[in-house]
Formats: sequence, C-alpha cells, structure tokens
Amino acid sequence: MITVNGEEFEWKEGMTIRDILDAKKYTFPMLVVSVNGEVVLRDLWDEFQVPDGADVKIIHMMAGG
Repeated sequence: MITVNGEEFEWKEGMTIRDILDAKKYTFPMLVVSVNGEVVLRDLWDEFQVPDGADVKIIHMMAGG
C-alpha cells in the first residue's frame, strides 16, 4: 500500500508514477510529483518505480495574479 495525497492507494510491483497518474486520471499538464519527499523529474515518470509504502504527492501548479 502507498499513500497518494494523503489517501491509501493499492501498490503493485513495478508501479510507476505514470501508472498512478493514469489510475487517478490526472491530465493537467502542470504537475509536480514527489515520492518520499524527493521531487521526481517529469522525464522519469514513465520509468520511476514507486516503492511499496511510499508517500506520493501530486501537486497542480497554477498561475494567478
């Protein structure tokens, strides 16, 4: 089991950040993702494997004025 934005989420062997984004239906282009407090670069989302027990944060970046 992992935590995604404070909610429990079922973990699977080999799960990547992209798998989580797809399952949670995140499509907003401006996202920041961290795993256990470390930001993971967008270029690595398809290959970065999320470990069991991880704390994942997905943050929408917004502009305002």
